Amino acid sequence: MSKTRKILILGGANSGKSAYALKLASEIADGGPKTYVATATALDEEMEKKIEKHKAERALDSGWRTVEEPVQLYDDLHQDAGGVVLIDCITLWITNLLGLGRNDETINHDIEKLNDAIVANPSSVIVVSNELGLGIVPEHELSRHFRELSGRANEAIASVVDEAYLVVAGQPLRIK
Repeated sequence: MSKTRKILILGGANSGKSAYALKLASEIADGGPKTYVATATALDEEMEKKIEKHKAERALDSGWRTVEEPVQLYDDLHQDAGGVVLIDCITLWITNLLGLGRNDETINHDIEKLNDAIVANPSSVIVVSNELGLGIVPEHELSRHFRELSGRANEAIASVVDEAYLVVAGQPLRIK
């Protein structure tokens, strides 16, 4: 049995990071089980369409099991053995945690629990997240706070994975 891989894939909005993650997951799984952990919740029509688009992309490659989990990611990660688990995405997860009214201390603890689950998982794990630190400083305090929490989560996850990629215009660049 080959060594499991722990991978972080970062990129801007619509950069191709999810498509790259799906391709990479299929290559790693090599016919084995694939679990897609979706953190998105359809709060409006635009997000509904995006979720449907992602479902259609996964349907092109049979064998995906989808787990919709907007909050307790670490619990779902402990349940899978073998194959590949793809989490998409961390920034939506952070949004969900903030929407529940969780404070920074609790969110930091959630990030630690997620990291522990990534490391402990017997499967290869691919984590997708938006890179928000490359643009302008947001005007509003809540937006700046969200950017900081997302950056902390990305940095923490990057510290425990074996590989990290930045995807720009659909092209992955290995950064770790």
